[in-house]
Amino acid sequence: MDIGTKLKSLRTQNGLTQQELADRAELTKGFISQVERNLTSPSISTLADILQCLGSSLQEFFTDDTPEQIVFREEDYFLKDDPELGHQIEWLVPNAQKNQMEPIRMTLAPRGRSCIESPHVGEEMGYVLEGNILLTLGKKTYRVQKGETFYFPANQEHWLEAGKWGATILWISSPPNF
Repeated sequence: MDIGTKLKSLRTQNGLTQQELADRAELTKGFISQVERNLTSPSISTLADILQCLGSSLQEFFTDDTPEQIVFREEDYFLKDDPELGHQIEWLVPNAQKNQMEPIRMTLAPRGRSCIESPHVGEEMGYVLEGNILLTLGKKTYRVQKGETFYFPANQEHWLEAGKWGATILWISSPPNF
């Protein structure tokens, strides 16, 4: 089996660049490139991590006929911490890159913020589960509190910031952008 070619195919099917996959898997772009060109082989645990980021598993990767997963549980979620910005992202549907939308649960530390998202085609929707946030959309800032929803076309730079108590947000991007 040509692991590198199959990984590259899976990555491109999910609409990810090598850098995006590397960021999600906490690896380097160079390593992903070497794996895809079969210049190096990942360990089983590293391959499992890469596949999880691509919404797959070792079993699915090495099996040609796998049924589609409908229900996702906590053990299926992919988690990424960014202590520098003060946020944690949980991809609630690990294979969402190949879907029409991508839901995440973002937890912002007190005064933490999301990455600044560049303008892109699509829409963003979020629901504040805990705390309150400031949503910056272009040159305007909006306060969104627990139990409130935001929704906008993603054609302007945008990001979220938490108040002094932190916040948890269900955030959905269409098409997938996280």
